[in-house]
Order: sequence, then C-alpha cells, then structure tokens
Amino acid sequence: MTPGPDTVDTTETTLRQRRLVQITSLTIAALAALLIHALIDGDIGSVVIMGAGIAALLGCLLLNWRGSAEAANLLLIVAVSVMVTGFIWLGEGLHDSALLALPAILIVAGLLIQPRDFVRLIVALVLVGIAVAVATQMGWRTDTQRYTPLDQAVDVTIILAITGFAVWVMVGDLNRLLLRLRDQVDRYREAQQNLTYASQYDTLTQLPNRILGRSRIEQAIAHAQRNGTYVALMFVDLDNFRSVNDSFGHTVGDDFLRQVAQRLQQAVRNADVVSRQGGDEFLIGITNMAQGDDIASVAGKLLKTISEPFVVAGAELTTSCSIGIALFPDNGPDFETLLGNADISVGHAKDAGRNLFRLYDESMNNRLQENLQIVSGLRQALARNEFELHYQPVVDIASGRMTGAEALIRWNRAGQGMVSPAEFIPAAERSGLIVEIGEWVLEEACRQMMAWKAAGYPDFVIAVNLSPVQFRRGNIETMVASALRHSGLEPAFLELELTESTLIQDSEKFIQSLQRLKALGLSIAIDDFGTGYSNLSYLQRFAVDKLKIDQSFVRQLMRGPKDQAIVSAIIQIASALQLTTTAEGIEDEPIRKRLAELGCQQAQGYLFSRPLPVARFEAWLSANC
Repeated sequence: MTPGPDTVDTTETTLRQRRLVQITSLTIAALAALLIHALIDGDIGSVVIMGAGIAALLGCLLLNWRGSAEAANLLLIVAVSVMVTGFIWLGEGLHDSALLALPAILIVAGLLIQPRDFVRLIVALVLVGIAVAVATQMGWRTDTQRYTPLDQAVDVTIILAITGFAVWVMVGDLNRLLLRLRDQVDRYREAQQNLTYASQYDTLTQLPNRILGRSRIEQAIAHAQRNGTYVALMFVDLDNFRSVNDSFGHTVGDDFLRQVAQRLQQAVRNADVVSRQGGDEFLIGITNMAQGDDIASVAGKLLKTISEPFVVAGAELTTSCSIGIALFPDNGPDFETLLGNADISVGHAKDAGRNLFRLYDESMNNRLQENLQIVSGLRQALARNEFELHYQPVVDIASGRMTGAEALIRWNRAGQGMVSPAEFIPAAERSGLIVEIGEWVLEEACRQMMAWKAAGYPDFVIAVNLSPVQFRRGNIETMVASALRHSGLEPAFLELELTESTLIQDSEKFIQSLQRLKALGLSIAIDDFGTGYSNLSYLQRFAVDKLKIDQSFVRQLMRGPKDQAIVSAIIQIASALQLTTTAEGIEDEPIRKRLAELGCQQAQGYLFSRPLPVARFEAWLSANC
C-alpha cells in the first residue's frame, strides 16, 4: 500500500526531531570541550558566548521533547549563528576560523528548518559579513588573534567534524528518500499494470474481456483486409449453464467457466483470439484463414471439446454449447456487423436444438425481422384480447367416452386472421412474453371450465401447457393458485402439461416449485414423451401422473414391428410406474385399435375431434356426452 500524505508528514516530522537531537547533542559536546579550553586560557568572552550557546541548545532539546520541533530547530540555527557571529566579531573578523562554521550552519539549516526561514538565514549571514567588513574598515572593531595555530587547528577540526556529520546525515536522508521514491514509483507502476490488466482482462477466466477481445479481432480484420484472407467471428453460448449455478452454486459455476475458458483456448491456435463476452458467452476470432470453409472443422472441434465431461469440485458435469459464426468479409465489413450477425446465428443454433453451430446467412436476418414483428404483435394482442382458446377432447381409447380436454391457444391477429402457434410460440418464449400469455391461458381455461360446470356439462379434466420459460422467469405456483382461486375450480380438474425439456432442468428450485404445484392437488402430464431426454428417473422423482406419447410415434405405429416396439415400451413403462398413457395424433381407426391392444388408456387426435373454439366444442360435448 502506498503511504498517504498524513503518514509521510508524520515520518518527516519524526525524522526532523531525531536529526535535531543528534546535531544539537554533537554541538553541545563540541562547545563543552571548547568551553573548558577557554576557561583554562581565561578567555572570558568566549566562555560567555559558549555558555549562552549551550544554554540555548539545551532549550532546543527541551522544546523538541515537548513536541515543538519547528521552534526547536529554529532556535538551534539562531543560537549557533549568533555564537559564530560573536566569535567572528571578537576574533579575527572575516579571517577567523569560526567563519568555517557558516557552511555547516547552512547544511544543518537545510535539514531542519522551513524554506522561508532558510532564505532569511542566508540574508542574515550575508548582512553579518557585510557588517563585520564595514566595522573593520571604519575602525569600529579590530581583528584580534586570540588563539595559537594549535587552537585554531582544534577549532577547525571540531567545525569540520560537525559539518561532516551534517553532510553524512543529509546524504543518508537523501539516499533513503531516493529509495522510498523508487519504491513508490515501483508501486505506482505495479498499480498501473494492475489497472491496465483489469481493464483489458476478465478477472474470472483471465481471458481478454470484450474490450480487448474486440480490439484484437479488429486488428485481425484489418490484417485480413490487407492480405485478402478471412476472419471468422464465433459467438459461443453455453447451453443450460443456469442449471449448473442453480444446482451446485456460483462457486462451482465459476470454476466451471474457468475450465470452459481453458478448453476454448486449447482448441484454437495461439494466433486466434478467445475472449469472454460476459456471463456464459464467449467470442472467438479465427484469424488469417485462407478459405472460409475451414471454419466448419474448427466449430466441430469446439463442440466436441465442450461436450466432454468436466470435473468440478468432485462432481462430473456435462454441457454443450451453441455457436453462431459470421465471416469477414462475406458477412460484414467490420466487427460490429459481424458480432450482430454471429449473435443472430447463435440464436438459430439454439432454436435448432442446441449443441450445434450455424453460419450466418441473409435469410437469418429476415427471420429476425419477422420475429421482431411477431413479438410486437404479441404485445398488442395481449392488450387487444386477440388470443382465444380452442379445446381438443381427450377420450377413453376403448369406449370413446370423453375424459378431458386440452386447451390450445390461437391468435386471431387483426387484419391477418389465424396465426399458427408454431410461428408465435417460439417468439413468445424467446422474448419472455410466454409468461404473460401463459398466465392468460391458465386464467381463461379455469374460468371456462367453471362456466361449463355451471352449465351442467359432465365433469372432465382440463389440460394446460406450461413452457420452461414460465418456470425460469415466472412465479408459476402463485400463478396457478391464483387462477384456481379466481375461477373457483377444484385442483383435481386441472392438469398441467410439461415437456421433457422442462424436466431436465432438475434444479432444486424447479423441484421445489413442482412439489408445491403437486401439493395443490392437480395432476402433472409429460407432453410429447420420447422426443427429448427420456430419463426414467424423473418420472418417479417428479411424481408424474401421465405420459402423452408423441404423435410422431403414433403415426408410424403401423409401419413395422420396430415402430410398434417403441410405443409398446412406453406403454409398459407407464403401466409399471402406474402412470396413465395418452396417445396423441390418432387419425384413423386401425391405429386406435392397435393402441388399445397395446394397453394405451387414452386417445387424442383428429379421429375424435380437431381443436374447437368454445361454441363448436360445446356442440361436440352435447353430441358426444
């Protein structure tokens, strides 16, 4: 730590006090010796001068002891100057050996007193010299040789000793000052280096930060422009990193990011640029490429590197990453354009299933513009009540009796008609609007169910789909409880459908949320089972009630034994775990019949009914119940 001004001032004051004691003590000792010699010689004038000087110097020590260091220093210089002046006046004038003491006085004064007092001292000594010269010239005083050459030699020796000591002290102080100054300069340089490093490097991963990373990639782009080569800007986004933080804590998450950074650096050349963009995002600049096609092999190597297991704090973690790529000069003339296009590309890689890379093309930007328009329309749709629910019956596969219905959202966009859910649901999830839309769906489905109960329709279970985003961003259990409370619907008549991608979050927060939902008394179904991460352990871990076999398996059921074996295995697993099975997408009677033979319990599909708006669904209810 660099000393502060107060510390420096205190140290300087202490040093002055110590120097005062040393110089004063040496001077008193020298005067005492000269005093004894003067008494022996009977030089009363010198005795008086030296006696008064010694008394003044003892006063200096007393003032210094009491903390008045500045006054003590000044008294010392004045006392010695007056003594020397007395010796010069009574002795040989400007030829007196006492004149040699004047340089010593100036040296000591330079060590002890303030600059303004030092200037006054010089002026005073000059005036003393002039006064002695004038007085001698005018005959007001006469040079008197008081001492033998031996006495003068003693005086000169004492003066030189005091002067030498003062010079030695001054040189020592100067050396210490230089050492301290050098130390402060070194600390300043170190602080500057630390500040420079902190401003250019990420403190967690030690990679270049976004500022330095951008600078280096821009340099690579400039070099490529001169040499006609390519630069690839790769936007690397870790998949499901949030679940690592949620499950293991931020300390493990930080260690995990450090290992990711090391692997990324090891997977590319030393000449390439790897920087941390922020959070779980990294930028990689692949420089000096002869052909743009070479980037595919680099991206494949990165995907493989990140997909290998990590060992962090004794736990084995697996993850993947999505990579968006933009090439210079094909996809942009500068860093800012390339970054924007790589960002668009990584979004498409995630939408395509993650653990993929995507190279930017112009159609991606067009789709982005379309997505922005859809998101803007969704915000307006919420305000204008353009959403509506259609209901598709779920029936007992053997008897055809209705057991439930799935509420499916539809968007009747003003001026454009019905918009496919496949178009607007992904945009709603990416923007986070799915939380507000999902809340509306839940409230409306529960309200409509109570309306049907009040109208005397038979009891059945209403199923509502939940998005993974609602668990991450919304307070889902509060939302469900609120919908049940506002509508008055009993929880037993509500079923929540989750996708497998929702369940693989497997974080403590998600588990607690799901447990609180189950505690309300509703049921949980896994939608599109078999299309995602079909992990049997979560079927028990999350207390699931129903499996819905995805329509892709159902439609291929009659194609061959292997297709039937997959569906049969799902049904047998569900039966062993005492779960209900519902087959989706049934469109013809042979498939319904075969599913019934395999043990499937419920059915849903166009064979029974399409999703219907409220009025037509009520008509279907009246005709079939």
